[in-house]
Amino acid sequence: QVQTVESGGGLVQPGGSLRLSCAASGSIFSINGMGWYRRAPGKERELVAAITSGGSTNYADSVKGRFTISRDNARNTVFLQMNSLKPEDTAVYFCYADGYYSGTNRGNKFLSWGQGTQVTVSS
Repeated sequence: QVQTVESGGGLVQPGGSLRLSCAASGSIFSINGMGWYRRAPGKERELVAAITSGGSTNYADSVKGRFTISRDNARNTVFLQMNSLKPEDTAVYFCYADGYYSGTNRGNKFLSWGQGTQVTVSS
């Protein structure tokens, strides 16, 4: 089993910054992709940013130039630095990690989701 836990959400004023962290742990052989989705009230879930094990990144157009995704492969951790935050960035942010199990399930793929962390941008 693989657990994925986010931290770092909160309330921030427009123009402010927040840094989200997400750590994956458990029966992990390797992790391929890690990233962040968000779901705002009344809207569908959308991909915010993703990063491969090799460091290739992908961002939603709405966050390009403001958000930066990075990861620490040794600690199975991904980060999302969010700058110049806008009220429309308000959402629950979910982290994910996909890869392969170790141990008795070795060779099988996993996709693990965090429980989400609330980000609220408001004055």
